[in-house]
Amino acid sequence: MFDHVVFGVSDYAASKAFFLKALAPIGMAVVSEGALGIELSADGKASLCLFQTQEKPAHLHLAFVAENRQQVQAFHRAALEAGAKDNGAPGLRPNYSGKYYAAFVIGPDGHNIEVVCHEAED
Repeated sequence: MFDHVVFGVSDYAASKAFFLKALAPIGMAVVSEGALGIELSADGKASLCLFQTQEKPAHLHLAFVAENRQQVQAFHRAALEAGAKDNGAPGLRPNYSGKYYAAFVIGPDGHNIEVVCHEAED
C-alpha cells in the first residue's frame, strides 16, 4: 500500500494545527518537521506529509483507518473543534458495506478527510 502521501497546503500553520488535532484520536503524531514541511504518522511506517505552497491545492479525499468506532467518533469531534466543516457524522455506511463505519469532514483547504473503521461494533 502507500508509504507516504505528500501534498501542499495554503496555510501551513493552520493545516498543521488541524491535522494534529483531528488525527490525534487515531494516533497520528509528528515524526519530523523541517524546511520541507511536516511528516505525521501513527505507526512509523505510513506517513502524511504537508508543505506550504502558493499554488491552490487540488481537493483530495484522504481516508484513515481507525481501530474502532470510538476513534471515528473522537476524530469527528476533534476535527470539528479544530475548525473543520462536517461532511458526514459518524455512522454506518451500508451502501459501502455492512461494517463500514465512518465520519467525514472538510479540512482547511477543502480536502475531504475521512476516518473509517471496518470492524463490527464492539
